[in-house]
Amino acid sequence: MSLTSEPIISASGVEKTYDTGRIKVKALRGIDISVARGEMVAIMGPSGCGKTTLLNCLSGLDSIDAGVIKIAGTDLSTMSDNQKTRYRATKMGYVFQFYNLLPVLTALENTELPLLVSGIRSKEARERARAVLDLVGLTEWERHYPAELSGGQQQRVTIARALVNQPEIVWADEPTGNLDSENSEEIMELLCDLNQKNHQTFVLVTHSDIVASRAHRTIRMRDGRIDGQRPGEAAGGG
Repeated sequence: MSLTSEPIISASGVEKTYDTGRIKVKALRGIDISVARGEMVAIMGPSGCGKTTLLNCLSGLDSIDAGVIKIAGTDLSTMSDNQKTRYRATKMGYVFQFYNLLPVLTALENTELPLLVSGIRSKEARERARAVLDLVGLTEWERHYPAELSGGQQQRVTIARALVNQPEIVWADEPTGNLDSENSEEIMELLCDLNQKNHQTFVLVTHSDIVASRAHRTIRMRDGRIDGQRPGEAAGGG
């Protein structure tokens, strides 16, 4: 797919320090990054290098100490907490390593929950949830509870929930971290397919070279800094 030149995500001089009271840990040290609309980017690096911190800061889940982060041209620092919460609910989707599904809700109910929280009418929320569950191949499992689903199926529900609000950006932290190689491959096939068909932007944190190779670009981190970049298979037009 072709990528537009306009970045949907841009960060300049981003710094983040965690103060435990006894020690200060510099998690991000002058990060500069730009992600084009429709791009799938993987962020890699050793444990503790700042990958998840960067994801949380870029997505507005965590604050920064210095620098500028813009999403679709809007400086996150100019938004109130309520505005950021609303923006995340309507424009972003999140996929985590630990599925974070509510055990008392079915796959369908877990998927429609973000829409109901956003004030979408229940009939429309249910229709949209069913459509996205069909997209991830779980129509026959919509009435099953998380405990009745395999790990791969639970992650598909998580992806469906992340996609149900038709977000511009999907953030994924170790989306295949709890899955075996077969399920990991299926999940990546699904994410790549969605990226190509829907032109949504995906930012993935991963330890897996196989996952990273499917992205348009891999950004490597070390000690809170960008340590290099490389194109993935998708950059060749796949």
